[in-house]
Amino acid sequence: MKGPTDFGKDQARALRPIVPGSGERLAACTIEPDPEEMRALLHAVTERLIEFIGQLDTAPAQVMDDVRERTEKLRHGMPKFGRPAEDVLDCLFGEAIANGNNSAGPGYLAYVPGGGIVHAAVADLIAKTLNRFVGLWAGSPGLVQLELNVLRWFCDLVGYGPESGGILCSGGSMATFSAVFTARRRKLGDDLARARIYTSDQAHHSVRKAAVLAGFAADRVHVIASDENFRLDIDALEKAIQSDSDQRPFLVVAQAGSTNTGSVDDLGGLADFCDLHDLWLHVDAAYGGFFLLTDHGRDIMAGLERAHSITLDPHKGLFLPYGTGALLVRDESDLRAAHAMTADYLSDIVDQGANTDFCMISPELSREARGLRVWLPLQLLGYDTFRGQLLEKLRLARWAYQALLALPDVVVVSPPDLTIVAFRARFARDEDALNKRWMAAVNARRRVLLSGTSLNGAFAIRICILCFRTHFEHVEMAMRDLAEELTILRDHKS
Repeated sequence: MKGPTDFGKDQARALRPIVPGSGERLAACTIEPDPEEMRALLHAVTERLIEFIGQLDTAPAQVMDDVRERTEKLRHGMPKFGRPAEDVLDCLFGEAIANGNNSAGPGYLAYVPGGGIVHAAVADLIAKTLNRFVGLWAGSPGLVQLELNVLRWFCDLVGYGPESGGILCSGGSMATFSAVFTARRRKLGDDLARARIYTSDQAHHSVRKAAVLAGFAADRVHVIASDENFRLDIDALEKAIQSDSDQRPFLVVAQAGSTNTGSVDDLGGLADFCDLHDLWLHVDAAYGGFFLLTDHGRDIMAGLERAHSITLDPHKGLFLPYGTGALLVRDESDLRAAHAMTADYLSDIVDQGANTDFCMISPELSREARGLRVWLPLQLLGYDTFRGQLLEKLRLARWAYQALLALPDVVVVSPPDLTIVAFRARFARDEDALNKRWMAAVNARRRVLLSGTSLNGAFAIRICILCFRTHFEHVEMAMRDLAEELTILRDHKS
């Protein structure tokens, strides 16, 4: 038996300290800042952020000036040595964020997310500095419990019972993927032959993407035409399933706030249908779900609690930072059955009892403590603050709808279920092209940013009111810009 000094040359070489080569200078490699350096860095960043927020009300909604040239100037290699913080922050705030969509500003009416709140940023600072591992309960039992609190609040909000559960993830796309995969495992096992998924033509494209990622061919998603209000047509769904008599229907994906128009499907009717046909019902409530905090939201989404799974996006209706999504399931054991997997190096720390290991009910092992960015704002503000914001946005959308109806020859595609209004103007010819010019002219003023889509084969303009910084004066400004640019466009055409 060899003693501690009986190593061969290879073993001895392996134990030698690694030192710089001849003439190579050993650079200072201290990463931890001292307290004063930390205070100075945080103070410098805080001052920049306060300045940024202070000018949001008057900042352009979109800036794309010399964007390619300015972006090209930002290309550089990995720096060998560090630079002063002020120089780096000048580059970041003065150059890197100079162009793009100002999605934190009150004029951002183009897409759904509502701008990140500072309280969540503080939570992320804490979470990322502590850097606790929460993929396993044993890694940080307290932070895992706070995240479980958040998930229980969400389950209670949608009307789920005590056997329900869920996960926080990066957003609606990942939530939908995990939901499709869970439904697949629950309903089909590993036999995917002839499997069919059903959704409407208003479904988010992440539904089709999730199906493909979950192992289905793209043509396994049967797209059903929506009705005149852009809701999934249950009669058409019935006919589609009857026509697929040689297939294996297993999943229906409904919308509780579609991206195009904000439409909410008949969730109660779809729940009845899915119960009758033994289908898994998933509801994409990424945009609409948190309107359940209001009476209107609860009325229009009646039946949501009967879905087998639900996508929510706190980075929409709770105004949290991008990267905050959630999947809820009526029965948490379905998540576990779909995702549970272990390894030798985890066997002594995976909890087999009453505690929850997120890695056993989600695709992720390593992950950040996402729950803190939801828990802290709700603790500091209370849910009634968020309810008030959502009520205001509902009222602003209704006001915008009425204002658009008052514009000559403007058609609102459908009355808003929530806070998205889709519309277009009538023209004698070149209607799509002229509506695109109308939207572009409004966006060129840079006070608000609108977006477009296609509905029933025709171009439509969308206004989405969800940013917590958007108030009546901003929506009124948008309507004024739309009215003025439409007059200019018509005068020019005449």
